[in-house]
Amino acid sequence: MRAVAQRVTRCSVQVEGELVCEMGPGLLALVGVSVEDGSADAAQLAEKLVHLRIFPDEAGKMNCSLLDAGGGLAVVSQFTLLGDCRKGRRPSYGEAAAPEVAEPLIEQLVEAARGLGASVVTGRFGASMQVELVNQGPVTLLLDTHRKF
Repeated sequence: MRAVAQRVTRCSVQVEGELVCEMGPGLLALVGVSVEDGSADAAQLAEKLVHLRIFPDEAGKMNCSLLDAGGGLAVVSQFTLLGDCRKGRRPSYGEAAAPEVAEPLIEQLVEAARGLGASVVTGRFGASMQVELVNQGPVTLLLDTHRKF
């Protein structure tokens, strides 16, 4: 699984003008599922997102996790994270998992993060979403369970 994790002061997701979710301070994770991914990847990514020490401690040093900071986690599926842009001008999505494979893995990621104690909100799988966020820092990290970067 691949994720772009952004520390935010707030974020929200709308679908066709309807507010699907919103939260205050925490972490927004845009998540893509590859054809290689399974349940272990969902659990590993949940663990990483919940325990990344990227929130400031009392001295202002990035030393606290999402749980330490009391923030929320927003998970938004985004298959385009698996787009391969190395050739030509149109990305190839051959590495992205089919929706019937990806959706259950996104759900497993969400449940694993909740099981670790995180308060989680989600976008709507497969929908065209408008994601609004205020990136704090800015802090943006790239994560990949297969360590491709």
